[in-house]
Amino acid sequence: MTKSTDVLVIGSGLAGLAFALKAAEFAQVTLITKSQLEDTNTRLAQGGVAAVTSSEDSLESHIRDTLIAGAGLCREEIVRYVVEQGAERINDLTDWGVKFDLADSQDFALTREGGHSNRRILHIADQTGAGIHLPLLNKVKAHPKIQLLEESLAIDLILNKQLNPYDFSPDRCLGAYVLRQSSGEVHPILARSVVLATGGAGKVYLYTSNWSGATGDGIAMAYRAGARVGNLEFMQFHPTCLYHPHARNFLISEALRGEGGELVDNHGTPFMKKYHPLGSLAPRDIVARSIDAEMKKSGANCVYLDLTHHPADFLRSRFPAIYQRCMELGIDIGKTPIPVVPAAHYLCGGILTDRNGQTDVKGLYALGECAQTGLHGANRLASNSLLECLVFAHSASEHLREALPSLTPSRTEPPKWNIHEKADSDELIVVSHLWDEIRRLMWNYVGIVRSRRRLERAQHRLTNILNEFQEYYANFRTHSDIIELRNIALVADLTVKCALKRQESRGIHYSLDFPTSVTKNNGLDTILDPMTLG
Repeated sequence: MTKSTDVLVIGSGLAGLAFALKAAEFAQVTLITKSQLEDTNTRLAQGGVAAVTSSEDSLESHIRDTLIAGAGLCREEIVRYVVEQGAERINDLTDWGVKFDLADSQDFALTREGGHSNRRILHIADQTGAGIHLPLLNKVKAHPKIQLLEESLAIDLILNKQLNPYDFSPDRCLGAYVLRQSSGEVHPILARSVVLATGGAGKVYLYTSNWSGATGDGIAMAYRAGARVGNLEFMQFHPTCLYHPHARNFLISEALRGEGGELVDNHGTPFMKKYHPLGSLAPRDIVARSIDAEMKKSGANCVYLDLTHHPADFLRSRFPAIYQRCMELGIDIGKTPIPVVPAAHYLCGGILTDRNGQTDVKGLYALGECAQTGLHGANRLASNSLLECLVFAHSASEHLREALPSLTPSRTEPPKWNIHEKADSDELIVVSHLWDEIRRLMWNYVGIVRSRRRLERAQHRLTNILNEFQEYYANFRTHSDIIELRNIALVADLTVKCALKRQESRGIHYSLDFPTSVTKNNGLDTILDPMTLG
């Protein structure tokens, strides 16, 4: 059964919801998500949204901080474009019912995070993502022009040439094949335009702060459809995930360091001033590498974040979720430093887009973490990610408002998905083993500190895994585990290709073989073209 809609949005995080609300003003929207609507990285975001809303701050300061953090790889015109819209996009959120914390003056309560020269982070306690996501989700659920489909995993995009082999016009995206997980059936959804808001790819790594569905689906689908991707070597490792066997992906927000939290070694000695004048508030790439260096030097399994100088009442009120979770695990953060380690957190690369979110494929947009807009460069400035979602959701909707009349719907029924009846549960165990092998391989060889030899070893093994996997994909019944493995294997391979192309150290990407930047303030993107790399 083929379904048709004006706009197909894939993903239910902030970028997808914000775009859907704006696009529903002029189009019929179908929004699908691979799991439940609440399952997104957005809901896990703790820190906040960076925007200039105070008279004591300035747009130029926010722009400068972003460029410095991006290590010479940001596109300055994009940085300026995003930062200048900050206050207006915050107004969008408050209009949609989001309630940020307020100071006694009833102005926004602002905090500071690593790399920022001013307090400019709007927050909702230490659960900002959840506080933003819920009001938007409620509005989306109630909107008469938005249809929501849960447990619907997009497999591949549908192109014009699949519907008509004799169509020699440029590639155009006309929908997607979607696995309905409740029935195991694959149905096409045709659309005049498709928006990828699928989030990042943290699950490509063994340890990550991301939710379990962050498997790089949008990046893999776009690449297979002919869109360029780039800068995938820039996976940002958050410096401070809780080190505990029962909470491996629980993030300890950078906002704790913004409120004076100090990173210390296992003897209680602060160490960050040795690595950067901003100490514990240095940019994330520097903090993550510094922690990695301290752990390797001492042989310790973690370092510690010390907030014991703060009263317990302050910690309970400012960081209620973190305070409560740590207490459940036997860590009283008012008395005991928090054990922390770095973990894969945020992908600064992705699908290449312009300032309107357009990809190389006509009718296909990419928003949020799956997109490479030029904002983050080689290292994302803390709390710029939610702002990016809002800005590009707005610009893409405005662009599509003008473009949609020229994007005529397809009248051709797409080919049926080739369903294989073979479904041996024993073979899914092999899929699970391959999944685990990829994630360990990426953690060990493509982690915080890299070398050419490690990358080449990773590339060799990934080539073998991709070849092995083709048998499962070609011969077994379509299953979500197989689809996600196909995507993380491809994204891992593309990440290694990007890392091998970058023969320098820059931002998040640090190579023992090339420890300096080639040009300090004028770096080049690593772009992979599917037409040449296949």
